[in-house]
Amino acid sequence: MIEFKENQAIYLQIADQFVENILQRKWTVGEKIPSIRDTAVEFEVNPNTTMRTFNYLQDKGIIFNKRGLGYFVSDDGYEKTRALKKEQFLEEDLPALFRNMEMLGITFSDLQTYYSKYNQNGHDK
Repeated sequence: MIEFKENQAIYLQIADQFVENILQRKWTVGEKIPSIRDTAVEFEVNPNTTMRTFNYLQDKGIIFNKRGLGYFVSDDGYEKTRALKKEQFLEEDLPALFRNMEMLGITFSDLQTYYSKYNQNGHDK
């Protein structure tokens, strides 16, 4: 179970976990994902909350429903997931990073140095 943050809807936080599973290729194209009920049990939330997660991801074209069989990662689910996360990063995370850099006096040169160290130390992509 994850610790839910107060500043974001729970169904979106669960969706973020699903998105990470797809981006990390834990779930692949065409693969069946856990059911609404199983997800509710895993995250210890009401099934209505997980239903909102599934509807959100289905509306984004990331998953689809096969009636009577369950939900599956769509054929272009990886690409759509990556585009969604990229947009969120560029619109939300990057401006916050820039604000912090400005407040702390961190330059792009400093950032490049740390990014190089990050790459040299090996990391999970």
